[in-house]
Amino acid sequence: MQLDLNLLSALDALLEEGSVAGAAARLHVTAPAMSRSLGRIRRTTGDQILVRTGRTMTPTPYAIAIREQVHELLHQVQGVLAPSRELDLATLERTFTLRWHDSLVALSGPALLSAVREQAPGVRLRFIAESSIDTPELRRGEVDLEANANQPTAPDIRAENVGETRLVIVARKGHPLTRLESITAQQYAAAEHVTVSRRGSLGNALDDALARLGLTRRVVASAPTEAAALEFARGSDLLVCVPEVTTRSAVTDLGLAVLPLPLELPPAPIHLSWHQRYDTDPAHAWLRGLARTALATCGTSP
Repeated sequence: MQLDLNLLSALDALLEEGSVAGAAARLHVTAPAMSRSLGRIRRTTGDQILVRTGRTMTPTPYAIAIREQVHELLHQVQGVLAPSRELDLATLERTFTLRWHDSLVALSGPALLSAVREQAPGVRLRFIAESSIDTPELRRGEVDLEANANQPTAPDIRAENVGETRLVIVARKGHPLTRLESITAQQYAAAEHVTVSRRGSLGNALDDALARLGLTRRVVASAPTEAAALEFARGSDLLVCVPEVTTRSAVTDLGLAVLPLPLELPPAPIHLSWHQRYDTDPAHAWLRGLARTALATCGTSP
């Protein structure tokens, strides 16, 4: 029997995505074409691979057993067949999509863009906003690099901790707490607060830390971005807790005051994430290096 390597790619995508539509989007083919590939895989293996259970599809025991083996085999085949080539930055033409936390775009985006334009003028960068829900674009190859505080859990997503920053309190100048030499957890909790949340959450890890001290705070609003939350704080007596890196321009540009947080919390990490399919991609590796350098300026080394 002659082996069709295209079926190996289709099988890997089907096992990773768990659906015909997801596998088709990942390999940039139509859903009918992927359905035909699934049919050929079923005839070749003698196994259904994916079976429908209600509105979703479930992998068979055989599919689960071979998932890692198929993925590793495809990775080896791609490594053998991928041509070895030098990266010519002067002639490189490519568009990279980056989904970064808004504060990281503001702080590190200009340095990254400047470095890219200097080294590879044919490269374009698309910075897109983070979604309010977890989305699979990174796995599908629709997003090249993510940068935020989240540690990915999917086994096919690479992540590197490129820095960390501590949390601080931001308030308007003249806020009653700014007149104190130091503030206590009780005084912090007694104030009114605004949170930063893509999902609109009115609570976060700060509330857990306060609860351990027997304290609660009153959160009167949430904002989808740190920039919006800082504006809320500037025009009221609301407090907002943000990574210290965010305040570098806020203090000067918005006339805000920065106060130490009277709680024991670990530093906020800065993670750079990408899909493992780009591990050996020279252009992607080059961009990761520039992004790593740019993001490292946002905080201290981990």
